[in-house]
Amino acid sequence: MHNKINKLTLAVTLASAVMASGHAAASGFQVREQSAKVLGNAMAGAAAGAEDVSYMTFNPAAIGNVEGTQVAGGISYIDANFKLTDASASPAGSPLSYDRGGSREGGEEAWVPSFAFKTRLNERFDLGLAISAPYGLSTKYDKEWIGRYHAVETELETIDIQPTLNYRATDRLNLAVGLRAQYADATLSNAIDLGGQGVRAGQLPPSAIGNADGMAEVTGDDWGYGYTLGALFQATERTRLGISYRSEVELTLDGDVDYSSGDPVGQQVLAVSGLQDAGGKADLTTPANLNLGIYHQLTDRLALMANAEWTEWSSFKELTVESGGRELSTTTENWDDTWAFSVGANYQLNQQWLLRAGLGVDESPVPDSEHRTPRVPDADRRWATLGATWMPTSEFGVTAGYMHVFGDDGDIDQSGTKPENARRGDLSGTYEVDANVFALSMDYRF
Repeated sequence: MHNKINKLTLAVTLASAVMASGHAAASGFQVREQSAKVLGNAMAGAAAGAEDVSYMTFNPAAIGNVEGTQVAGGISYIDANFKLTDASASPAGSPLSYDRGGSREGGEEAWVPSFAFKTRLNERFDLGLAISAPYGLSTKYDKEWIGRYHAVETELETIDIQPTLNYRATDRLNLAVGLRAQYADATLSNAIDLGGQGVRAGQLPPSAIGNADGMAEVTGDDWGYGYTLGALFQATERTRLGISYRSEVELTLDGDVDYSSGDPVGQQVLAVSGLQDAGGKADLTTPANLNLGIYHQLTDRLALMANAEWTEWSSFKELTVESGGRELSTTTENWDDTWAFSVGANYQLNQQWLLRAGLGVDESPVPDSEHRTPRVPDADRRWATLGATWMPTSEFGVTAGYMHVFGDDGDIDQSGTKPENARRGDLSGTYEVDANVFALSMDYRF
């Protein structure tokens, strides 16, 4: 027992270094890239795969399928690309254009690390710890780009610390519960049309509209708490069923609102506008989700799997920033709940090599073009994945996985006639989206 405690202490120490910032290759701002093995099968083994301890991020009961003590760690590299084409933007009801010729691409590169550890306490109980980044977002545009009044930078970093207890109810059934302590840190920025404000105040001529910008940046962080539940059932010697649920986490990101302008005219307007640096906050709910899966060992070499994941994105209704008790800005989201479906296969080439592949489809939570924003230019997508696991010994394994995300084109139609866009103006166009993800992980059994 003393050795098990020492191993758990080591796991906590290593886990404290893990934090992620990722652009979600999944829909919304979800990040599923927490395991190279799961990624190699297009997430098809998330609920029922249970090959090693890394699967506990998706189903906490997975640790009941792993003998003894195991540690796993990995990292995923996400290269997301999106570009606004056929774009136009102007003050509401005006023929003027906000186009300054800045790049309309906002994709970012990101690294997503993950860590998991488990040990068997006795014949009935397993104890585990997972560190992951289930949500993340990173989009950044030129400060001169055409949609600058709607968004310039959006960054969300999260870390989930998940201690887990699994109960081996029978030889075939594992039941698990886990606590989720989630930390989130966010940055939101956009340009402000200070020239337009000066025109409306009678201080500047109409030519100043769109030509004297300032910047507003909101930063904040918070801790929130939730839980996860899971069950893993060995229906037959060759078939395994899995189900897991992860609760939503409510966060209030407290921080600061900062204003600036590099334009002399903008500085003049900023000085008399009442826009001053102050504290700020924004409420954010990371959604609940449910995973259902099946894993079937068709032959001694070939295994097939499938997974369905439901995400309660309807909890993301709006993004409102407040400062000093007053509302600074609101963006209506009104997202829909979504389903993602995937299928995958493993082929045991020989004793050391296991080959992986999978396909998946993922619905976008964005209901229509009026609710698509430059911060999350989301659309329906499909995945194709390949992967391989090399096990030089029975205790040690290395896995590499690759995913290509094919995103549908998504129209955006933000109207300046909406009250929340009164100072942002119109923005329309079509987003083209795709992403590449590379994952590498290692696992070791003591």
